[in-house]
Amino acid sequence: MTNKNRKWLLAKRPTGVVGPEDFDLTVEPVPSIAEGEFLVRNRWLSCDPAQRTYMEFDSYIPAVEIGEMMVGASAGEVVESRHPDFQVGDVVSGAFGWQEYAVSDGSPFGGLIPPVQIPAGVDAPTALSLFGITGLTAYIGLIDVAQVKAGDTVVVSGAAGAVGSVVCQIAKIKGARVVGIAGGPRKCDMLRTELNVDDAIDYKNSDVDARLGETCPDGIDVFFDNVGGEILDAVLAHIAVGARIALCGSISGYSESQGRVPVYNAFNLTLQRGTMRGFLVFDHLDRAEAAIGDLATWAAEGKIKNQIDIVEGLENAPSALRRLFTGDNIGKQLVKITD
Repeated sequence: MTNKNRKWLLAKRPTGVVGPEDFDLTVEPVPSIAEGEFLVRNRWLSCDPAQRTYMEFDSYIPAVEIGEMMVGASAGEVVESRHPDFQVGDVVSGAFGWQEYAVSDGSPFGGLIPPVQIPAGVDAPTALSLFGITGLTAYIGLIDVAQVKAGDTVVVSGAAGAVGSVVCQIAKIKGARVVGIAGGPRKCDMLRTELNVDDAIDYKNSDVDARLGETCPDGIDVFFDNVGGEILDAVLAHIAVGARIALCGSISGYSESQGRVPVYNAFNLTLQRGTMRGFLVFDHLDRAEAAIGDLATWAAEGKIKNQIDIVEGLENAPSALRRLFTGDNIGKQLVKITD
């Protein structure tokens, strides 16, 4: 084990799209542990759109302070332990942050998620994606919040992203007709050929409002929204009677210094007797066991493909996060720190 710990600190509040200039890479001694603590050597780091909000304002967790380590989920190996529930050699995931070595006492980060041992037979990338917060968010948002059912027309924004790609596949499993919205021909082709969606809308190169009318002539029963803004507004104009909208994220506005795009068609919720509900997966962790059980079954049956996009090296973590906002990634964005 090296005696150096590389870690990324927040250098300033970002304006516009996040990038390497918003962070400082520092090197410190590997921290020591006290009784009741354990030391993790991080191997994989998760990049998620919500991390952009952590850098700027308080949300369901306090904003990262300038000069503090960047918050993020990761997975690695316990290399030293004075904790009864975590042994040397255990592979674990948790909110260990953007660093090579992390100390934990097993407490939930921000009161949300505690460190957990990754079961034998599950690799760390899968634990951080399909069987992690990503898969749980897709499952709970679509099944519990939007209450998808067979025969529904389901539209998914950010459909080629980490959560969206899982939502599309669960909706197909549940017998829905699925239309994915994504940016660019490469992502739309992936949705059609690899995830078997019924249709895909390229928001960068087509009129989303017109395409929604073409692909959903009888209206939209379920909308899983990862994007917000203009896409949400366009979908609201096409919802069916009794439509259910699950608000997962609003990535289109995370980098907007001038404020988020207004939504004009909300009155259609009244006319169509629709519901629009925001949710945080952390409020539904009692459903985690059932969700992971179903996701594991579907994956074993070949009904779900786990889309993963990997960037090598902790030094490239800021650039990896930026990829979420420039449209360069497909599926779950991970950083591979070390083998």
